[in-house]
This record gives sequence, C-alpha cells and structure tokens, in this order.
Amino acid sequence: MGIFDSLKSEAQRNFIARADEAKNQIIYKYPERNIRLMTQLTVQADEVAIFVKDGVVAGKLGAGKHNLDTNNVPFLSSLLEKVTGGNLFVAEVYFVTTREFPQVKFGGPIGDTRDPETGLAIGTMVYGDFSMQVTNPEQLLVGMVGLRKADNEEFIGWFKSQVLKVTRDRIAELLVKKKWPLLDVTSGAYTEEIETEVMAGLGTHTATYGVSIVRFGNFTISIKPEDEATLKKLSKDVAYSRLAGGFQQYAQGQAMLGAAEGMAKGGGEGGGGSGQALGGMGMGMGFGMAQMFMNQNQAQQHQQQNQQAQAQAAAASASPQRSVMDRLKELSELKNAGLISEDEFNGKKADLMKQL
Repeated sequence: MGIFDSLKSEAQRNFIARADEAKNQIIYKYPERNIRLMTQLTVQADEVAIFVKDGVVAGKLGAGKHNLDTNNVPFLSSLLEKVTGGNLFVAEVYFVTTREFPQVKFGGPIGDTRDPETGLAIGTMVYGDFSMQVTNPEQLLVGMVGLRKADNEEFIGWFKSQVLKVTRDRIAELLVKKKWPLLDVTSGAYTEEIETEVMAGLGTHTATYGVSIVRFGNFTISIKPEDEATLKKLSKDVAYSRLAGGFQQYAQGQAMLGAAEGMAKGGGEGGGGSGQALGGMGMGMGFGMAQMFMNQNQAQQHQQQNQQAQAQAAAASASPQRSVMDRLKELSELKNAGLISEDEFNGKKADLMKQL
C-alpha cells in the first residue's frame, strides 16, 4: 500500500458515513468496529445511525453531523475501551433508512387449491411487488442481529420470505372459506378483497420487527395456461349440464349436437348458408332432446311413486293383523303426501268402513 493509500485510509477513519454504493440499502453496516473519539459521523435526513454492542442497542443518532465525543454523545461512555486510554470505543454502527422503499418484488407458489365449481385441485401462484418502510429502527436491528441477518441482502431475502408466507396462508384460507371459483380469482375479480386481507395479516406479523408494508403493486394470482383451459372447459360443461337438468341429460344433448354438427358439415359442402342453418338447428335440437329426456325421466319417477303408493294402499287393506283405524290413518298419510289421489283415498276408505 502506497503512502497516498495510507493517508486516504487514515482520513476515512476520521469520518463515518454511509458508503455511496449503499445509498439504496435499507440496512448498511459500517465496516469498522474500532472507532476513535472525535470522529465525525454524518447521518442523512432519511436515516438514523444506531450503535450496537453485544447484540444490544447502546444508542442512536439522527440526521446531521456529529462529533463522536462523550461530552456530545453521552452513551459513548459505555463503549469506551479503557486499555486505549479512553481514545477508542468499540461498537457496530448501522445506518437504517427510514424512507419508503418501493417495488420490492416477491412471488412463489400458494399450493394446490380446490376449485369449488369443478372439484379439481389446481396449483396456484402469487407474485407482484410491495413497498415497505422501517417504523422502528432499533426494534428492527435487535430482531435482525438476533437472527444474524443484519446484512441488507440477507434482511431483504428474509423479509420477502415472510411476506410470501403470510400472503400464501391468507390467500389459501380465503379461497377455502369464500369458495371463490379459481377462474374469477385469477381474473382479478377479488384482488381488492385479497389485498386487504393480506395487508391485515402482514401488519400484525411485521410490526414485531419494526417494519410495515405500505402497499402492494401488480398483485397477481395465476395458474398454468393448461390448467386455465381445463377449468374453462369443465366450467362450461357444468353450466350446460345445469341448464339441461343434469349431467345425463347434458350428455344426451351433446350426442344430439354431435350428430347435428355432422349433418351441418355435410350440408356445408353444398353451401355455407345451409350448413350454418343446420348447425343452429342442431344446437336447438340437442337442448330440446335433453329437455325431452328430462321430462320423460320425471314422468317415469312420478309413475313409480304412484305404483308404490298403490301397492302400499293394497297391502294396508289386505293385512288382517292391523286394525281398520290404523289402515285409515295410513291412507290419510298417503293422501296428504300426494302419493294417492282423492278418489283413490275415498274408494279405499269406503272399503275399510264396510269392515267396521
């Protein structure tokens, strides 16, 4: 090392400030621990300087230029090294920025979430950015030094992991409780509600470290394109099956649509207009047939209920073990339930009255 380098190094030891390359860091640790008295410490308007020894905050200094003397800074007395004749104190000096830091990017998987419409478990992701601000520099440093993450890069990495953890847990909880369709969630329909819930959870969690999340930006929940295509198809099928009265009816209607599409293609070879007409007629035919099948099924169910009611009524009148009053009571219950008609009830009642 040359004489000029030695002089430069010696001069730097007499002035302490945040390094130029660290201007955009939330936490900057001054590299020297052995600091001379009467050294000048410069603190910018948007930061504080904190003195830490053995993991304990000894004191802090706000914005301005400070001569590090025990007369000006009383807490330095506890840091003096007696073996140096009182000319040197040992401490870790941290510069903590207190302004808002925007556009801190984060993201990661939420995990498999069950879509309430289709029942499928779909892998979901969340990503975006947030702005953060240190609200209590001493609390932040004590927590970070205890975690041995007082380096700026380590702190940012750790903090983003905490944001992702809380965000992931809150989103998963919301999707389960609210039963929101995943396609609506990924479209951004519930972004405002989700952000509000996540902010509330983060406020409680990050306050213990003296940091607050000010706002989110570009907050996005997404799924893979192939999963989105699958959900769209299945959601469409579910909606159509409801219109048709059930999945079986929808399947029958789809079969009719397939047949009609084949007819439409055949007609399309002879003219585009006829092919389109057949296509439209096929769609109407498909849903019409689905409705017809549904009506037939309902008629069959009603007929089976009537037959069951008649069998019960016949058994009631033929059973010699039961009293006439019991049979009359059963007949009345069947009539009230709508399982036998008024005429059937009166006829059976007249037969039973003859037995009295």
